[in-house]
Amino acid sequence: MGGLTEQHIEERIKEAVRTLRRLPDEKVMGFVSLWPPIRRDAVEILNMEKMPLRLGPPMSDEIDRMEEVLFVWLKWLEPEERRLVWLRAEKVRWKNICERLGCDRTTAWRRYKLALTLIAGRASK
Repeated sequence: MGGLTEQHIEERIKEAVRTLRRLPDEKVMGFVSLWPPIRRDAVEILNMEKMPLRLGPPMSDEIDRMEEVLFVWLKWLEPEERRLVWLRAEKVRWKNICERLGCDRTTAWRRYKLALTLIAGRASK
């Protein structure tokens, strides 16, 4: 797997975030509701909030790539670097990231780029 760039690493981490969000929710086994189903009329149905469109479950190759990011690539980083990379992949604004990490934007950006470079260097071996 040679020749990975920082941009490729960044895209793979963002893909891992999207894949993780698409995994099905955990449900408690054996939970049963004894209430009868609610019957709604047409006006109630029209006035209900629209549910956001959710993509189906991820494909197996997407899950494999997500696992590589989570269980291999991010393990190469220090905990604070991991947090920074993950927050950025979740599209958290730099201002909020800087508040959480207690540093200015330039320092946070430099640490972010350094973390991506570290992953790219180790993944290319």
